[in-house]
Amino acid sequence: MNSVSRFFRFVQLLGLLLGLLAFAGPGLQKTTIAKNLTMGVPDGFAPLPDDGIAAKYPAQRRPLAVFTSPSGQVGLSVSQKPTNFSNRDYAMLLKIYKASIQNMYGKVQFLREDIQTINKRDFVVLEFVSTVADNRRGGGNLAPIRKYQLVQYAIEGEQLYVFTFDAPASEQSKWQPVAQAAMKSIVMK
Repeated sequence: MNSVSRFFRFVQLLGLLLGLLAFAGPGLQKTTIAKNLTMGVPDGFAPLPDDGIAAKYPAQRRPLAVFTSPSGQVGLSVSQKPTNFSNRDYAMLLKIYKASIQNMYGKVQFLREDIQTINKRDFVVLEFVSTVADNRRGGGNLAPIRKYQLVQYAIEGEQLYVFTFDAPASEQSKWQPVAQAAMKSIVMK
């Protein structure tokens, strides 16, 4: 009887351990983005080729890095641009970027708007679901495009770094923990 109860106890502990592993954080690969900047990129994501970056980000200043999921519907990007703001201006930047996001989209539901310390560095954090009309195919009665986005901003010297994770809003429950883990993995030295 004693060995039977130990066996059941072992099975219970094994079940608990497997359950915990099933809910462990998403897999991230530590990736160097630039000198003194690393972050975790979700497993399975691949760097977007130059022609893909040019098509998706048709700006004069290209992002430092862009990664996409195998389906191409989920993205992670890191960009950098000069700024006159300093890291003492984060409260003002939070208001400015929140207003900018509200002006950019037809509807925005903010999930989080905060200044958060991650790995000894402050970030402006905006997490939201955006809705915009789909006018790509000539109007009509197309459903609006809804996206889940997590955006973080940090200033280093005279540079503003912008970290953006976006996914279809219909897949928010799947990608939100991945986005949050990726953003919490950012290390700037």
